[in-house]
Amino acid sequence: MSHPHPHPGGGGPGADVSVRVAWADDAEAIAALQVRAWPALYAGVLPADALPTDADAVAAQWRRALTRPADARNRVLVALERNRVVGFALTSPATDPDCDPVADGELAEVTLDPDERAKGHGSRLLQAAVDTLAADRFTRAVTWVNAGDDALRTFLTDAGWAPDTAHRELDLDGSGTTTVKQVRLHTAIG
Repeated sequence: MSHPHPHPGGGGPGADVSVRVAWADDAEAIAALQVRAWPALYAGVLPADALPTDADAVAAQWRRALTRPADARNRVLVALERNRVVGFALTSPATDPDCDPVADGELAEVTLDPDERAKGHGSRLLQAAVDTLAADRFTRAVTWVNAGDDALRTFLTDAGWAPDTAHRELDLDGSGTTTVKQVRLHTAIG
């Protein structure tokens, strides 16, 4: 007589989880996740009225980006639990002036559903993003992290990323009243 054992972390080997390239039909799910996750992610960084709340408008932007990317190396990856989008990541050529857009790729965003943390989705998404950057022939990856986001910074440094001394202050609404300090991390890939 056997008893089922719960797996630590919530997602055992039998859990139906995966990461794949996003399709245009994922636009609504990605937009809904973004509208739901950003208030938690950017609490204390952005005023609430600066965050998108209209999932339909956001979905239209995602659909355009997924259908006609500005660069073939602009990729959107989604983390799935069964067929539900629980996170997404964006990869692209790095746009910083001191970066080489052929050699340097950027992890532009990693967003997870706040209710789906600590289940391994972030690690799978990060690994898939690095694999995608390597497949696009980048040899280094960079990403910008809000200076106060200790959780994300720790997650990335635990995965082998390191600060590269670059930092910036983003003016989020163009008026100079809402700024966020960010630090850049990098890792060798390929």
